[in-house]
Amino acid sequence: MLIHPVTLLTRYGTFVAILIATAVTFVLLTKGWHVRWAFYPLLVLSVVGIWSLFQTRHTLMRNYPVIALVRWVSEELRPFLRQYIVESNLEGRPYSREHRSLIYQRAKDDVDVHPFGTELDVYSDEYEWLSHSIAARHVDPNTFRVEVGGPQCDKPYSASLLNISAMSFGALGANAIEALNLGAKLGGFYHDTGEGSISPYHRKNGGDLVWELGSGYFGCRDKAGRFDPKRFAEQAVSDQVKMIEIKLSQGAKPGHGGLLPAEKITAEIAATRMVPTGQDCLSPPAHSAFSTPIEMMEFIATLREMSGGKPVGFKMCIGQPHELLAICKAMNETGILADFIVIDGAEGGTGAAPVEFSDHIGTPLREGLIFARNALVGTGLRDKVRLAASGKVSTAHYLAANMAVGADWCNAARAFMFSLGCVMSMRCHTGECPSGVTTHDPLRQRGLVVEDKARRVHNFQRETLHALAEVVGAAGLDHPGQLTPAHIFRRINAVEAKPLDDLYTFIEPGSLLDGRRKTPLGRYWQEARADSFAPA
Repeated sequence: MLIHPVTLLTRYGTFVAILIATAVTFVLLTKGWHVRWAFYPLLVLSVVGIWSLFQTRHTLMRNYPVIALVRWVSEELRPFLRQYIVESNLEGRPYSREHRSLIYQRAKDDVDVHPFGTELDVYSDEYEWLSHSIAARHVDPNTFRVEVGGPQCDKPYSASLLNISAMSFGALGANAIEALNLGAKLGGFYHDTGEGSISPYHRKNGGDLVWELGSGYFGCRDKAGRFDPKRFAEQAVSDQVKMIEIKLSQGAKPGHGGLLPAEKITAEIAATRMVPTGQDCLSPPAHSAFSTPIEMMEFIATLREMSGGKPVGFKMCIGQPHELLAICKAMNETGILADFIVIDGAEGGTGAAPVEFSDHIGTPLREGLIFARNALVGTGLRDKVRLAASGKVSTAHYLAANMAVGADWCNAARAFMFSLGCVMSMRCHTGECPSGVTTHDPLRQRGLVVEDKARRVHNFQRETLHALAEVVGAAGLDHPGQLTPAHIFRRINAVEAKPLDDLYTFIEPGSLLDGRRKTPLGRYWQEARADSFAPA
């Protein structure tokens, strides 16, 4: 079969031209011409082209030697070109340029005001605002603390309203962990360890820690990967550990276990997690220490006792609605209370996750948070159990909106990564993070100077709380805890907007316990069982 000359020229013309140019420059080089600057690059392209013709893996490179490289280079550069050249201030996912710039400015203690009015479309369906008051007030952000620890807790903890959410040593490098913890110490807020346990870099500067226990029980496990009470107690009694958080699920990949490949497990990570080197580190999808809501409450009581009476709670992304209600039933039936619940939104997530999970599994933060608020209020537990929100918290507005619908405080992960210098290159899972945050490469980590970045972590948290104080004062209030759903308006369409208490249902205290009153949660309440996570 004959191939049309135009087709041949299209496919191989560039390659042939490079071969000819290489030959010509080589001849000129032998005659004394100073053309090394052209010869060596052309020689490299010629070798690549010849290799492309005979390799069997890439069809495009086989059919279009050399010029197919343009595609690979373009794909590599595409995220950077879009972020720095193509996207507007309001574009960019998951964080817009505007939000990233605000975090950078606050982290560097630069001016963080915006000129010439908002760039948002105030008539779009996504727009929302906080209703201000004529009687605005001056509010002191230093009063923004919340005591965590119910009646069964001997050592309650005074938490800031903005803290560092769970990011493990392993997912983040040593310098990043150390800088985050030093920043938390400087600012008086807590640093969640993530499920990778407490590393030497968490301990070095003595910042407050919340120890997260995932289903792998890293840092307190036996050789079979099951919970080891003795090892737990040894670490939990440390004065640096302020609270214990059981991770039931996370927003990035709810219902999915974690896997750290063997090649990423350094000796330090293995020692921290108490796992062997040379094999994959698996975090199962479900816990083995309990299998029913009642057993979970008993496990919470055990952890509280072994930690010396510290607050113990759990983190979850809302999935099957009856499951959280089953936990509430177990609390009421056993009399054992969790001290706090952290609701993780499906929009959260710092590590790598399957696209199907990050895009389409799990409840977004606002709906999940309102459901958790209703579950606690409806079962008479809201005054005994604190509620926190985690998921894409980056500005004072998000803090205020979350607290208006039920949160006592908020946690942020990616926002604090930005304060460390993250540029959202989307290479977190490759070990090639250009800003040294999510890598264990010593040369890449060298760029992240702990003392400098710790100050930026502190600055960002402090300035965001100052902004929250101004927002709360503008609403005529003295504390973010006074915010209600009526303070936040959400646009429905171009001509209509409603406060959140008109858009969402907020049930009355004890309404689930009182069967005579119907609520939107009634169906799930009937399905909930204290003795099983399965629906009745």
